[in-house]
Amino acid sequence: MIVMKFGGSSVADAEHIRHVAEIVRERLDRKPVVTLSAMGDTTDILIEAAEKALILGPLSVEPSLEKITAPHLAAVQELGLSKTLLPELRELLGELGSLLSGISLIKELTAKTRDYLVSFGERLSTRIVARHFQAVGINARALDAWDAGFISDSAFTFAELLPESWLSIPNALTPLVEEGVIPIVTGYIAKDASGAITTLGRGGSDLSATMIAAACRAEEAQVWKDVDGILTADPRIVENARPVSAVTYDEAAELAFFGAQVLHPRAMQPCIKTGVPVLVKNSYNPEAPGSVISASLPDGARPVRAITTRGNVTLVDIVSSRMVGQYGFLEKVFSCFARHRISIDMVATSEVSVSLTLDEAHDLSAVTEELALIAGIEVKTKKAIVTIIGLVGRSSEILENAFAVCSELGVQVQMLSQGASKVNISFVVDGAEAATAVRGLHKKFFENES
Repeated sequence: MIVMKFGGSSVADAEHIRHVAEIVRERLDRKPVVTLSAMGDTTDILIEAAEKALILGPLSVEPSLEKITAPHLAAVQELGLSKTLLPELRELLGELGSLLSGISLIKELTAKTRDYLVSFGERLSTRIVARHFQAVGINARALDAWDAGFISDSAFTFAELLPESWLSIPNALTPLVEEGVIPIVTGYIAKDASGAITTLGRGGSDLSATMIAAACRAEEAQVWKDVDGILTADPRIVENARPVSAVTYDEAAELAFFGAQVLHPRAMQPCIKTGVPVLVKNSYNPEAPGSVISASLPDGARPVRAITTRGNVTLVDIVSSRMVGQYGFLEKVFSCFARHRISIDMVATSEVSVSLTLDEAHDLSAVTEELALIAGIEVKTKKAIVTIIGLVGRSSEILENAFAVCSELGVQVQMLSQGASKVNISFVVDGAEAATAVRGLHKKFFENES
């Protein structure tokens, strides 16, 4: 068994749905289970519809519903499914219209209602895709996530799957696969113990796929995107960025955190637990080999896997010579940020100083006022983090080359940190210099074959 996940852009219209069907057809011998996102921008349109219902009232419902309905019915008509599928879709769309009307009348959108609202995107897309599969001779069946065994807690908009899902998912899906049926499962959504619809938050659609793969002990989870896998750098910065053939789970998690468009770290947790590999493929270029995310790397791997950058960073330097030989300095610093609910990204420390990075959006006035009682503070904005993902056993070599590149380019490194996972080396530079640094590092590590 394999699990194949297709995002919204891959099922955006009839043409794309036909393409997905052919990709799946070519892999029928591997007994696929398919998970889907909502078509195109449907989730954003659903949220926009709810916001208009809150502000504009009942008069907004009909135009909003038409905006959601039109692309789905267009796909149904173009795929020639109108006679068989329209009654089922109209029932769903009628339920959606009733929900929007309710929101417009009571002027309230709770987290629970929002999850119910956005679930319609995946519920519509799976029914259209499954019916098209059937029309072209693929034995498929649409399943809502709760019928596929997805049971979550009640943390609406960011629900966690409960342990019993590890048993209920294979119990629901394995018999279908063994009968030769291709389950088409809604991604991103689940139900709690009371039957309320929940959503799985950031990376939720990918999490649906990796959870099925891990729980069913699949051969692999395939995540189909619009790029040829994980790239060595952002192609908007580096023209010669190329696909990476393999990365470890830890490396993929670090790449995602530091700005690369990879699986969300949360989505990889089920596969990390069971060791199921994840293959990132391009639905627009299915012949490309893609990138494998697994527990270990093949022999002969390059010392650097990828380079990424994240901008809009604030660098905070905190120094206190009064704390020499005294305990509690770091505890006071971190407790201060925790009290003000500010998340810290990178940290570098000595006995009397701490340098750390934050999202630039934070208001630091209260924090700096409090910390000024025990230390000197300097806040520097408009910075960027440049991250090198590579082999820990060659970190000295990586650092030597990285600093040589920065020196040659005149890029000043203002802070350095190596993560506890030992697969990333990150440093802070001026935001205006980040792209120059990334291009120089990419040329050194990937374009200089020597």
